Amino acid sequence: MNTLAAWSAAVTLAVTGLIAGVYYAFSVSVMPGLNATDAGTAIRAMTNINQKIQNPLFFVTFFGPILAATITGVLLLILGHRPAALLFFLAGAAYLVGAFIPTVALNVPMNDALDAAGVPTDPAEAARIWADYASRWTWWNTVRAGASVVSLLLAGFGVYLWGSQR
Repeated sequence: MNTLAAWSAAVTLAVTGLIAGVYYAFSVSVMPGLNATDAGTAIRAMTNINQKIQNPLFFVTFFGPILAATITGVLLLILGHRPAALLFFLAGAAYLVGAFIPTVALNVPMNDALDAAGVPTDPAEAARIWADYASRWTWWNTVRAGASVVSLLLAGFGVYLWGSQR
């Protein structure tokens, strides 16, 4: 059971670190890069990114932190490591509330609206649509990045606490 818990903790750290990195990269490089282009190009590129990111590898990292942190927490409870288990449950909750729910409730609907709007032929209208989208989307994406990092830190501290209890 210890080995299973260790693997589960490792998976939690891996998927949470990966998704935190995705969100971070978007906020500090992808969105600023798109903002440096004309609005029509930015809209087309972001729409393509939003379509291509929907793939099995991304979904493992998107759903993984909640599932892996919960499994790890349960395993640690069974093993009698309640404080470490609590940190994994908190890690899953931080990701759920700060990254998963905003994605489903805010970022994805914004992506769908951008896709539905298409690229207006009027450059001024395209610039207005992109400016409104990019500022709101990036703000919420940065929230997701921060929550994912908090989740990663909680899980990391859970591993530390578990190791110090053994």
